Amino acid sequence: MKICLAPIATLLLLAGCANMPSLNHSQRSPAAGPEAKAFSTYLSARFAAGEHALPEAARYYTQSLTQDPGNASILSLAFFYTTTSGDVEGAGKYATQIVAKTPDERSARLALAVIAFKHRNYADARKHLSLSAKGPFQTLVVSLFDGWAAAAGGDSVGALADMKTLSAQSGAEGLAAFHTALIADYMNLPEAEADYRKALLSNRVSPRVVQAYGNFLERAGRTDDASALYQKFLGENAVKPVAQDSLARIAAKKKPDPFIRNAEDGVAESLFGMAASLSDRQSADISILYLRMALYLRPDLALADLLLADRFEALGKYEDAINVYRKIDKSSPYYRMAATQAAINEGRLDRKSAAIVNLRSLTQAYPDQAENWIALGDAYRNQNDFTAAIEAYDHAEKVIGTPDKRDWPLFYARAMAQDSAKHWDKAEADINTALKLSPDQPELLNYLGYSWVDRGQHINEALAMLEKARQLRPYDGYIVDSVGWAYYKLGRYEDAARTLGAAVLLVPGDPTVNNHLGDALWKVGRKIEARFQWNHALAFSNDTTDRSEKAEIEQKLKVGLTG
Repeated sequence: MKICLAPIATLLLLAGCANMPSLNHSQRSPAAGPEAKAFSTYLSARFAAGEHALPEAARYYTQSLTQDPGNASILSLAFFYTTTSGDVEGAGKYATQIVAKTPDERSARLALAVIAFKHRNYADARKHLSLSAKGPFQTLVVSLFDGWAAAAGGDSVGALADMKTLSAQSGAEGLAAFHTALIADYMNLPEAEADYRKALLSNRVSPRVVQAYGNFLERAGRTDDASALYQKFLGENAVKPVAQDSLARIAAKKKPDPFIRNAEDGVAESLFGMAASLSDRQSADISILYLRMALYLRPDLALADLLLADRFEALGKYEDAINVYRKIDKSSPYYRMAATQAAINEGRLDRKSAAIVNLRSLTQAYPDQAENWIALGDAYRNQNDFTAAIEAYDHAEKVIGTPDKRDWPLFYARAMAQDSAKHWDKAEADINTALKLSPDQPELLNYLGYSWVDRGQHINEALAMLEKARQLRPYDGYIVDSVGWAYYKLGRYEDAARTLGAAVLLVPGDPTVNNHLGDALWKVGRKIEARFQWNHALAFSNDTTDRSEKAEIEQKLKVGLTG
């Protein structure tokens, strides 16, 4: 489900063409000082927005708007970044100004409807949405919001009619089935259970649907049925935290609060679902907008916090992600996942020692959770402490017991650690185990195939594996490089030169790929081009490049290939 917020999305995409505050550089007057300040503020806002520094962008666009209050583009951007930085109430004043000029502007009307829901002004919420520009997405939003407003007023016929309208939208069938069940449950309608069963069938494995249906069964006193539901999905990673937490609650003979306590919770769930559908990086900012609105309505929606942090990670904003993860309360079923991910982000920010300390604490607190041990092993591996990494991965293997298809990354990670520790036999065994679990993983085929080629072992078998990996992932430059290097090792130099040339286009700037291409070009008599590639390989080398590899390239530049 793609969601378009015009004109906000257009402004973001065309930010480079946005109207700047009018500056007359030909005037040499005292006014030049304020104009220069306005221009500087606007540039700061543009820079902050480009860096996805949302609070800073909101602050600078707000300042810019005071300097140029009639600029509609700046007004829209001030609204957008104020919302995405988490100040939905503050964004409301900008939304009011926007609809005064453009009455049917969708995103501003949406924000005003959300604020109305927060204050339980359901009539105002419906009014704002009715005045919004029409379109397929707007039908989805109106159906959800209007349905929950009707439910808040006790109008079950109207609420379910809205869900029927929603279900007629292509791609929204699962969302409609889920919210039909939630509304039936919220309004104590007799068809609630049947609706939950339909929702389970209409959605892929969804932690929200499982949690909501299980919650319904628990509150009805049907704990055996609820336990059976949770046990059924316990093996699904996405559902596991909720299932474990719910089973513990049942064991303690505690009854949960209703999944949806009021209409605001229902709208928050709607916004969360819309945000979750925007999974590509290009839509991350828009997803954040919906998540901020969802959390404004329901601050304890931990899964929305988890998704918000994930969106920050997609934008490379790891510090922001850490701050969101650390908001999640220890009582939440998602606490361990959030704490683990926060520690992983510490490592990404080069706070590797802190990451390891936090991950070790998590393995002590949750020794039976393989994910924590794997994350600790990864952290040690990133510090080149391969012995400690292998030990952590060994703990993870013991916790898992009998591995299944989902566990191939553990054996892949341990293989890389074993290989780096010069234990190739053990590394090879782990890769083969991973391949048995998941035979069509391009990473595994490439790692083992390239390792064999580089060692001069099983070249023909390695080439078959690498060509399979290339078919599975044709635009992965490193896999293409591996195929080309296998051709080289087999003496198929023309094939090697052609394939390695494609690899260089896919991963420009990698010294190993350029070095390989240089060797292949030399072998087919294109010696000037070969030296050009070797020079590139040397230029692209850095502190992580092996010294012997650099020395080898320098020698080839002097005398060429001698073998």
